[in-house]
Amino acid sequence: MYTNGLILPSGFFIRDVLDIAPEILGKILVRTLPDGSEIRLPLTEVEIYRGVEDLACHASKGMTARNRVMFGEGGHIYMYLVYGMHWMFNIVTGPAGSPEALLIRGAGDVFGPGKVTKLLQMDGSFYGESIAASSRIRIENAPEIVHFSTGPRVGIQYAGEPWVSKPWRLKVMNDK
Repeated sequence: MYTNGLILPSGFFIRDVLDIAPEILGKILVRTLPDGSEIRLPLTEVEIYRGVEDLACHASKGMTARNRVMFGEGGHIYMYLVYGMHWMFNIVTGPAGSPEALLIRGAGDVFGPGKVTKLLQMDGSFYGESIAASSRIRIENAPEIVHFSTGPRVGIQYAGEPWVSKPWRLKVMNDK
């Protein structure tokens, strides 16, 4: 959809997360490290979290200091810490007031959201940063991935049905 320009613009993210998720697979995540070197990896797995009605979404209990960025305009980063040691990297989507996000679960051959943030050297300092205007991290356009699988999200049993069974985890299929 967005073929002009290399960096995905903020407008790409101000749409429904259900539309963005399949389109973002295969796009290139670029992390510029403090020494100026870059890590460039295709996005290979994401999970959808969609609004206050989604009981697996942090927004389901309303706005808090932790999830405030989710209630803003799409295109910003939502970082949070789990188990006191793993940073989770999410990209907020949708218009302001519609709290949705994509959890980045895989990039290149690295799978697991904590492993991705460790490799990319990401922490809470990225919270609220614009993915389209950041000097530290961006997503570049690449051809859309056609072949991907869907499945249930990971670690959300507390949300109950129908949320546990929603096929809201998307993963690039290896055609080799």
